[in-house]
Amino acid sequence: MKPDKNPKRILLVEDDDALANVYVSRLQAEGFDVRRVANGEDALADALSYKPDLILLDVMMPKVSGFDVLDILRNTPETTNLKIIMLTALSQDSDKERAQSLGVDDYLVKSQVVIADVVARIRHHLNMDNPAT
Repeated sequence: MKPDKNPKRILLVEDDDALANVYVSRLQAEGFDVRRVANGEDALADALSYKPDLILLDVMMPKVSGFDVLDILRNTPETTNLKIIMLTALSQDSDKERAQSLGVDDYLVKSQVVIADVVARIRHHLNMDNPAT
């Protein structure tokens, strides 16, 4: 199978370098074009310039929180339909409900998922559920 000439773009918004590096490596190995930013301010800029197919968004970050990033992206015409998965340490129902009220596509708690689960959810939201065999 030839590599995809137009790989899906993932914007990873994660301030933890070690975790981000693991995700970038795995997502690239899965064939995605990955860009990583470490704060919400850069996420907002790159959502417009990089034009990702999906954003993997942490909540607790410097400058602008993931909730604020989500809210702004959903209220910006160019990014309103962008797929957004929150990947966070926040496991409270109230946090999940807040994300859902802001229009998140998926909400994953870091301590409750492994990276393969995250990749599966990304593939699901990008309609890539049928991996080529």
